[in-house]
Amino acid sequence: MSARRRPELWGVVNTTPDSFSDGGLFQEADAAIRQGLALVEQGASVIDVGGESTRPGAHRVTPEEEEKRVVPVVRALAEAGVVVSVDTMRASTARKAVDAGARIVNDVSGGLADPDMFSVVAEAGVDYVLMHWRGHSDTMDSLAQYDDVVSDVAQEIRVRLEEASQAGIDPSRLLVDPGLGFAKTPEHNWSLLSHLDDLVPSGMRMVVGASRKRFLGELLPGEHQPTERDGASAALGVLLAEAGVFALRVHNVKAHREALDVWQAFHEGGPRE
Repeated sequence: MSARRRPELWGVVNTTPDSFSDGGLFQEADAAIRQGLALVEQGASVIDVGGESTRPGAHRVTPEEEEKRVVPVVRALAEAGVVVSVDTMRASTARKAVDAGARIVNDVSGGLADPDMFSVVAEAGVDYVLMHWRGHSDTMDSLAQYDDVVSDVAQEIRVRLEEASQAGIDPSRLLVDPGLGFAKTPEHNWSLLSHLDDLVPSGMRMVVGASRKRFLGELLPGEHQPTERDGASAALGVLLAEAGVFALRVHNVKAHREALDVWQAFHEGGPRE
């Protein structure tokens, strides 16, 4: 068997009080910075910093509050030499984060939440993660209606990619995220995971954020915390590596790194020297 390229691990740092997995743990800037540096030590190549929860039912924060949460963390991590992604739907936050040193804009709305996002990213000349999205957290569950989820999502992604390119974003800087859990049922998520190659043009980089999500939790018996989904998350991470994804957006970097070490050793006949 021939091995595929090992995916990057993008470590998640939520500077929020209400994120589904770790809300409140890294709300203070110093704690978020320490966590980002710790995730790099564990094997993350990118730290994804977000200041607004996108869990189902979450309400939006003001631009000022989002910027207050993320910009100091982005600046400190970038000054420490970390590659930083800013997780935001707002062009104003993206601009200030890039000015502070962010090298990637991760927009879960794919440019739909803010009409200025594409122009800001094009001017900044940074990488841009365009996620499939249909609506904000307080309405997205009602929008999980598809004739065929794979073909519908693929078509909607193509439209957004074309508009991003027309707005001046270099196509080589575009990455796609299928948006697992965003206006999608568990059945939709599994269908998309089984047909990732059908969602994006050949050769385009894909980022997948499945870590600790509810559809993985449904595989586990009884009640549990999101942190107890790390084993299922890492197992899926190995399957996504086999599928050739470019990057995994994860909460537990260590668990995913170890799972990928096993995957790589399996393909290469042993660990690297």
